[in-house]
Amino acid sequence: MSLLTRIRGPRDLDRLSPEQLDQLAAEIRTFLVDAVSKTGGHLGPNLGVVELTIALHRVFESPKDRVLWDTGHQSYVHKLLTGRQDFSRLKMKGGLSGYPARAESEHDVIENSHASTVLGWADGLAKANEVLKKDDHVVAVIGDGALTGGMAWEALNNIAAAKDRPLVIVVNDNERSYAPTIGGLANHLATLRTTDGYERFLAKGKDLLERTPVVGKPLYETLHGAKKGLKDFIAPQGMFEDLGLKYVGPIDGHDIEALESALQRAKRFGGPVIVHCLTEKGRGYQPALADEADRFHAVGKIHPDTGLPVSSSGLDWTSVFGEEMVRLGKEREDIVAITAAMLQPVGLDKFAKAFPTRVYDVGIAEQHAAVSAAGLATGGLHPVFAVYATFLNRAFDQVLMDVALHKCGVTFVLDRAGVTGTDGASHNGMWDMSLLQVVPGLRIAAPRDAEQVRAQLREAVQVEDAPTVVRFSKGAVGPAVQAVGRVGGMDVLREPATAAVRPDVLLVSVGALAPMCLEIADLLDAQGISTTVVDPRWVKPVDEAMAPLAEKHRVVVTVEDNSRAGGVGSAISQALRDAGVDVPLRDFGIPPRFLDHASRGEVMTEIGLTAPDIARQVTGLVSKLDGRYEESRAAVEPARD
Repeated sequence: MSLLTRIRGPRDLDRLSPEQLDQLAAEIRTFLVDAVSKTGGHLGPNLGVVELTIALHRVFESPKDRVLWDTGHQSYVHKLLTGRQDFSRLKMKGGLSGYPARAESEHDVIENSHASTVLGWADGLAKANEVLKKDDHVVAVIGDGALTGGMAWEALNNIAAAKDRPLVIVVNDNERSYAPTIGGLANHLATLRTTDGYERFLAKGKDLLERTPVVGKPLYETLHGAKKGLKDFIAPQGMFEDLGLKYVGPIDGHDIEALESALQRAKRFGGPVIVHCLTEKGRGYQPALADEADRFHAVGKIHPDTGLPVSSSGLDWTSVFGEEMVRLGKEREDIVAITAAMLQPVGLDKFAKAFPTRVYDVGIAEQHAAVSAAGLATGGLHPVFAVYATFLNRAFDQVLMDVALHKCGVTFVLDRAGVTGTDGASHNGMWDMSLLQVVPGLRIAAPRDAEQVRAQLREAVQVEDAPTVVRFSKGAVGPAVQAVGRVGGMDVLREPATAAVRPDVLLVSVGALAPMCLEIADLLDAQGISTTVVDPRWVKPVDEAMAPLAEKHRVVVTVEDNSRAGGVGSAISQALRDAGVDVPLRDFGIPPRFLDHASRGEVMTEIGLTAPDIARQVTGLVSKLDGRYEESRAAVEPARD
C-alpha cells in the first residue's frame, strides 16, 4: 500500500519518518500528474507546494489552527492530506472543486479564489482569536505574485501594528504568478533569494552544533532566529522587519525538515512572522519546467508523459482578440496594452512580442491597472486593459471615478465573460454588465462571433472620450452568425418566418448566445409564433431604435449570459418605459446566486438558460397574451349586440 492511500487526515503525517515524508512527496507528485492530466486543472502551482503543504500540516493542527490559502488554486495537496483523494471528477459537477470549498471539508476556511485577500482574512481571524482569548494559530499562505496586490499591503500595514498578535505569513516565492512576477517587490525578493549568505553561514555550522550535547540544537535555533543586526549584515530583508514583521528565511521550500524548523520557530514567536519559502513551480515534472510561459499553471487534458494537449478545441475567443490587437498595434502607435499578471491567459503575449515597449504588466493589481490606464489615456495614448470579467469587479471604483468621471478613452477587454463553469462561483463572469450599467458614459460591446470581436474591438478603440468595454466568452468560438439586416445600430439576425402585421416576439440576443437565440426562434416558429431576432452589438447604451422596434412586436424577450439583476434585460426594460412603450418584457439570464462548479453546459441547463427551456416559457407567455386577447374580445362583443 502506498503512503498516500494511508493518509486520511493531517495527523496521519505525524507517524512518518523523514525518509517516508520524502517518499510521500514523490507519490503526491506522481498522483497529481496522473490525475490532473485526465481532468485538467492547476498543475504547476500544486507541484511546487508539496513539501510546504506537508510541513504546514505537520506543524499546525488544522482545523483548530486555521490554514488559509491565497487564491487557492494551489490547494490540491492540502485536499489530499485532509482526506480528499478522489480526483476523478476534479472541477466537474459532483466532484472536487479546483479551489478550497467549505462544503467539502472543515479544513477549508476560505474559498474566494481572487488573489491578495488572504492577509485580510488572516488579520481578522487573528483579531477574533485575541478578543475571544483563543490560543489557535492563524497561518496565511500567499504567493509572491499575490503580494503585488495592494490589498495584501493594506493588510500587512494592520498586521504589523500588533506586535504580540500571533499570525504566521508564509510567502510561497516561486518568482511567478501565472508568468514571472514583476515589479519592485519581485526585485526585493530576488535579492533575498540570491543573497544566501545567512543560510549558508547557518548550514555550515548546523551539523557541528547539532552534534554538540545539550546546548547544540538550542544554540542553532537561536542563531536561526537572530535579531536584525546579524541578519542585515548578511541578507537585506530589512523591508519586512522595518514594517515590524519578524522575518525568517529564505527557506528551501522543498526541504521538509528546514520548513518544519522555520514554521516551528514562527509558531512559538507570539507575534506576526513572515516565513519566506523558495519553491519551484512545476517541480518534478519536466514538461512543466520546460514551459517557460507559465510552468503549466493551468492545463486542460494532457498526455502525462509529454504534457501535450489531448485534443485541440479550435479557434478560441482569446486568440481572436490577441491577433486583432497585433493588427491594431501595427496600424496605431498610440495603442498600448495592460495586463494584471496574466499576459498569456488574456491573449496579449503576441502583442508583447511584437511591441515589447508598449505592454505593461502591473502584477495582480487591477485597481492600479485601471488608474494607470486613465493616466495613459490622459497622456495621449489609448490603453487596452485585458482582464478576466470576474476580476474587473475588483476595480469598479477606479473604472467609475478615475476612468469614466475623467472621460478617459480606455478600452477594457473582458475575457471569460458569462458562465465559465469548472472554476466555480468566483470565476463566472456574470456581474460585469450589471455593475457597469451604472457607469455614466461607458459603452459595452458584446460580440457574437469572431468577426464581431474584431469589428467591435476596432470600434471601441476609436472612442477617445469615454471608457469602452468589449466582453466575450471562454473557450472555442462558435460559427459566424451573419446578419440579414440592420435596424439603427442593431443587427437583425432573423426575420419572422411568416408575414405578420405585428410579429409575436422580439428576441434580443446578447453576445455569444446568438446561436442559441436562433434555435429558440426556430422552436417558436414550429409553434406558430413569429419571431424577430436582433443582436444589439452595443448593449450599453440601449440603441435608440430599440423602443420603436419593440413597439412593433407583442412581447420582448432578452437573453444574456449575465446576472438578470441589473443586466441588459433590466436596461432595455427601463428604456422601453422611458419611451412610453408598454410591451411585456421577459428577461432570461443568470439568477443572482453563486453557481457551483460544473461544465458550462451543465450550469446553463441547471439555471434554465437553454433553447428548449426558454422557448417553452416564451410559448406559455404568448399563449397567455392570446388568452387575454380572446377574453377581452368576448367581453366586448356582447355589449355590441
